Amino acid sequence: MKKTITSLLLIIFISTLTYGQTSVTATAVSKPLAVTVLTPAIADTLSLEKSSEMLDEATYWNIIDNSIKNSSNQADQEVVLIADLEKLSPKEIVGFRLRTDKLLFDTYNQELWCAAYIVNNGSTDGGFDYFRSWLISKGKDAYYSAVKNTDAILKIIDASEEEEYEFEAFGYVAVSAFKAVTNQELFDYIDYDKFTTNDENYPILKFTWNVDEPETMQKVCPKLYERFNK
Repeated sequence: MKKTITSLLLIIFISTLTYGQTSVTATAVSKPLAVTVLTPAIADTLSLEKSSEMLDEATYWNIIDNSIKNSSNQADQEVVLIADLEKLSPKEIVGFRLRTDKLLFDTYNQELWCAAYIVNNGSTDGGFDYFRSWLISKGKDAYYSAVKNTDAILKIIDASEEEEYEFEAFGYVAVSAFKAVTNQELFDYIDYDKFTTNDENYPILKFTWNVDEPETMQKVCPKLYERFNK
């Protein structure tokens, strides 16, 4: 009798063990494989390479013009610019920043620095950058008119109610848009070996004006000087 009971218990134990192994195996086989789904931003970043290509100039100024039409102050213009840039591809956003750098590079001269000093009652290196960013934010005509003749800036000033002629945040709109679209840092995707018109390569300026000799500043920007030194 004991042998019979022992035999039955052995059979039950073996059956239970076999069933458990089968269940584990079935579970392992039926378990779905993990699939990694890339978000669009990450997927775009994976295919993105460093670029030295500027955004088409006409497209660039259209974006600026749209921001002017749809804003009444710098804070609003910043929001509109970022929103429009987020609609572009990552490479185009980088291109916007490169076009901005080129425009800043082309206006790094002693005449416009004199203008910045006069209208803002002083101008540091950073202040001069913000002044030129402000100038770009006013559109293509305003920018190129000032390049030809610094006194043309008076038209922009007289048409605005601003008390300070700088736009620091303008320099970061592309950076913010790129971060929102890719979750990456824009500057990591600029090919600086090929794109050299940036602040690292600004020329050494020779000034013909001196703040301690006002008449020298008046010679550079006669109308601006008269307007702000009454």
